[in-house]
Amino acid sequence: MQFSFTSEQEEFRSVLRRFLEEKSPPSTVRRLMETEAGWERESWRELNQQLGLTAVHIPEVYGGQGFGPVELCIVLEEMGRALLCAPYFASTVLAATAIMQAGTEAQKRALLPDIAAGETIATLAFTEPNGRWDADGTEVSAQRAGGAFRLDGVKSFVLDGCTADVIVVTARGDAGLSFFTVPGDAAGLTRRSLRVMDPTRKQARLEFRGVEAELLGEEGGGVEPFARTMTLAAVGLANEMVGGAEKLRQSALDYANLRVQFGRAIASFQSMKHKQADMLVDVELAKSAAYCAASAAAEGDAELPAIASLAKACAAEAYMQTAIHTIQIHGGIGFTWDNDTHLWFKRAKSSEVFLGDPTYHRELMMRTWGA
Repeated sequence: MQFSFTSEQEEFRSVLRRFLEEKSPPSTVRRLMETEAGWERESWRELNQQLGLTAVHIPEVYGGQGFGPVELCIVLEEMGRALLCAPYFASTVLAATAIMQAGTEAQKRALLPDIAAGETIATLAFTEPNGRWDADGTEVSAQRAGGAFRLDGVKSFVLDGCTADVIVVTARGDAGLSFFTVPGDAAGLTRRSLRVMDPTRKQARLEFRGVEAELLGEEGGGVEPFARTMTLAAVGLANEMVGGAEKLRQSALDYANLRVQFGRAIASFQSMKHKQADMLVDVELAKSAAYCAASAAAEGDAELPAIASLAKACAAEAYMQTAIHTIQIHGGIGFTWDNDTHLWFKRAKSSEVFLGDPTYHRELMMRTWGA
């Protein structure tokens, strides 16, 4: 297993960081999070035309760049650092991965090129009001109606569900769990924005009332592709979270070196040194777990599901704790709206529970390694 990045990957990270620092400063994040969509198509188009990020992990035969999970995770880490407001996680990480895992060859050739080009925004609707993140939580029904299927039920917490052009849906029929694709403007589909704590990542509630859907892949064969998709999504989210955690840690250190109290920078106080050391250890351990998971995904490690859960749990706790410390280090100003720390704090909290909280992933990890 590889535990370091190549010079090409480091250069890719540097280019990406400079680009995102320019295109996604806190002022832009604040402006976009107040909009209904939460992102702009012009900025999205520019992101893909200049760097081709939506195509990073999609194979070249389907219009992608043909890189692997490590490169995708570098992108996600830098996006987490910049708190980019874009449907990247929904379209590229969730939907494209689900299509690659579940779709037939013809369906991959039909759906993936436009997603890789950034022309089509897709999302994956798999969570329901019951709040479960596993396949057994799927209650949306799929019934045959002539040569097609019709979906009935409700999906919730769908990332960018109100703006997606294509929705990949998990539903349960007579044959078991299956994947389906539905146009965003399908008849019988109602999309409603949810009020969320983290306005930089929009979520939606989708109601399906006899919505006509196209089967994606094999009928009743959705369990394994769903599990693989969730594993890879957990790896991606872990890397995104360590990017945000590192941004906060550096922010706290910079402020501590700047803030003067009793004639000294507060960074020189012993208690502050302890807190900074704790943050550094937490973030570096989380990075190690996230990078290990990305490497395991690239190599097809048999223990990937357990490693992914470990990385997700570790990164979630490190991000949340770092966010708490950063606000405290900023003192009274850290609790104000004008200070940018709360933007990352809210992303930390939403990411902590998205795809399952640390307790959920530790249980998955123990089940996997105990099997």
